[in-house]
Amino acid sequence: MPLTTAQKLAWNLARTLMKVIVLVRTDDGYSVMPWDEFDGNDAQVVREYDPFPG
Repeated sequence: MPLTTAQKLAWNLARTLMKVIVLVRTDDGYSVMPWDEFDGNDAQVVREYDPFPG
């Protein structure tokens, strides 16, 4: 998915699920998933979306 779409989806999921969501770069574009489900290379992580202030 394109970066802009992935960024919007990641923030929306973080706020909806109240979980840390990561945006990762893949061979096919970008993907989003909860941090606790990500088991790939940390170098693929573009950004973390944390719904908790602070």
